[in-house]
Amino acid sequence: MSLLDSPGEKPAPAASTDTPLKKLLPFTSVALIIAALYVAWTFYSRHQSDRAAAEQLAARQQQARQRVVDQVFGDGEVKFVAFGADSAVLKRGDSTQLCYGVVNAKTVTVDPPVETLNPSYHHCMQIAPTKTTTYTISADDGKGHNQSESVTIHVR
Repeated sequence: MSLLDSPGEKPAPAASTDTPLKKLLPFTSVALIIAALYVAWTFYSRHQSDRAAAEQLAARQQQARQRVVDQVFGDGEVKFVAFGADSAVLKRGDSTQLCYGVVNAKTVTVDPPVETLNPSYHHCMQIAPTKTTTYTISADDGKGHNQSESVTIHVR
């Protein structure tokens, strides 16, 4: 109360400082919080789905690798993955490559002998038969299991 005011009068109300913007501020804050939560949820759900897709891809790739290993190495038995010659018919004096691949073997022999063989996934040797010859390759795993295959090279 000031000296100019009369004793029975009430003071004049102060001018209102609440603008429409200040009245909306609590509501916009809530809207911003809701929007931020929605954006965070969207990023999180996309991250989760990307992670799940990556896990599925890794599982499929592991299954594919396991199929290849099973096809190549099988169940631990001796197995030829390849055996053959570049050419099955030769002219006298010509030569060709005789190639083989074997898995799970300790020893490998070829009859008629060409060279000393070692177990290998892929190995080729040069041959020059003078007459039609059947080459038989044998592999043993050292536990009594063996496999053999044959290929005939015709010489004309």
